Amino acid sequence: MKEALKTIAKILLPIAIGIGVFVWLFSGEFSIDIFKQINFDSRLIIALAFAMLFVVGRDWGMCWRFVTLTDRTLSWQRSLKVTMLCEFTSTITPTSVGGGALSMIFLNREGINWGRATTITMITLFLDELFFVITCPIVILLFSDDALFGFTTSEFSQGLKLIFWIIYIAITIWTAILYLGIIAKPHAVKKILMKIFSWRLLRRWHKGLEEMSNNMLSTSIDIKTRSKKWWGKAFAATAISWLSRYLLVNALFWGLYPAANQLIVLARQFIVWAILMVSPTPGGSGVSEYLFTEYYGDMITGGAMVMILALLWRVLSYYIYLLIGTFMMPSFLAAKKIEEQTKSDNKL
Repeated sequence: MKEALKTIAKILLPIAIGIGVFVWLFSGEFSIDIFKQINFDSRLIIALAFAMLFVVGRDWGMCWRFVTLTDRTLSWQRSLKVTMLCEFTSTITPTSVGGGALSMIFLNREGINWGRATTITMITLFLDELFFVITCPIVILLFSDDALFGFTTSEFSQGLKLIFWIIYIAITIWTAILYLGIIAKPHAVKKILMKIFSWRLLRRWHKGLEEMSNNMLSTSIDIKTRSKKWWGKAFAATAISWLSRYLLVNALFWGLYPAANQLIVLARQFIVWAILMVSPTPGGSGVSEYLFTEYYGDMITGGAMVMILALLWRVLSYYIYLLIGTFMMPSFLAAKKIEEQTKSDNKL
């Protein structure tokens, strides 16, 4: 009962934060009349259909990646279950932590042993970061500062640009560590990390780093036998999943505000998701709503349309997973409780 109440509290918290930010941003502008601005024509219907297609594409890419990384040990149906649970935990944990890190637990519950589940989790983490590190420079080179960061004289734009580059540098360093740790030089990386975290100020994290280093070693052994085709499929699945997240906003803009430059809308999604990677709130609640309305505000005439777009974006990219996970978690927790009870009985 206590565990169920904790889960409910974690679900209600991000919803409350999100609603609170919307009220704060649009308390002076909200009116039921703003929905009359929406023209439910064939364009909007097609746009919403594409938006749903991109929602499916996001999850299809994740499922394909799990199927590939497990060498089809995990079926598409079970991969979908793991994907939905990962997405749900992402909605109730800070994005700086990420629900994907818990995928090893969900994979293990689906019959994948702990060692392999840890290996798969580390590879998915590496692929996600690698996609970001590769694609962001391309976007930066193709678009000007004004296109990506709005009016460069504004404090918001300058702050956003600074935060983005700090995040990009940090993730690039982390990706390099993951590459060296699980592919190129796992033993050397472990030795360096253990030496650094033996210092007095960092000693409290020594045990955790040792466990992570051992996981990188086991991951390295497993993936050294993998073919380029295997890596290609895993990276392609990663790209499909992330691009689907970005293109969701393009579909919504095309349906509700077709005058917007679609290439800039897409390019700015790379910046948005980069910022959300370090959000301290559950699923980026509050931060997402504020960032979207401020960042895309210069592309849209009228605050009401920004609010509608932001709301639809959050429903399809966040609240839908919160809802699905709410229905899935009770059965997951019940199965976990039965499993723990069975282990306890066997010991007796």
